[in-house]
Amino acid sequence: MKKALRKQVLQELKSLSKEEKEVMGAWLTEQLLLHPFYKEAKTIATYLSFPHEFQTASLIEQAQKDGKTILIPKTYPHGKMDFVLYEPEKLERNSFGLLEPQGKTIVFEPSQIDLIHVPGLAFNTSGYRVGYGGGYYDRYLEHFSSHTISTLYPCQIQDFQPDHYDIPVEEVLIYERDF
Repeated sequence: MKKALRKQVLQELKSLSKEEKEVMGAWLTEQLLLHPFYKEAKTIATYLSFPHEFQTASLIEQAQKDGKTILIPKTYPHGKMDFVLYEPEKLERNSFGLLEPQGKTIVFEPSQIDLIHVPGLAFNTSGYRVGYGGGYYDRYLEHFSSHTISTLYPCQIQDFQPDHYDIPVEEVLIYERDF
């Protein structure tokens, strides 16, 4: 079921025009920057986007200007993931085609992170998500007690039943304007 949902949403995301994504992305970035979770956070974990996803570059840039510490995921075999300091000069493409930090990195403990901006393909109205199937975020969020938030295009809201091991995102921002 999740496999078909992943495929469907991925197709819908890839069919959005560059202009649509830019408009929705700018609006979502603005909503996130105005959110109390963001304003109160000193250390924010986010992700480096695939082309079809919400683009995090503006968020990262603004967060740095706002003096926030930015972390990005670093993955390991067997579904393990850490959040490490964002250092653009250390980025290289991993096996998934994502930019990921290489070499010696500064790992942050979950207790040092104020907010995680969580990616995903599909979300239901209760904040449960379907990611890319690696389980990295569900495993990480299981031991995370601070705030979580996601930014979504409308096509990412889907009706599905979560699995027992799924961890919901605390707050979901969905693009709400029409073109």
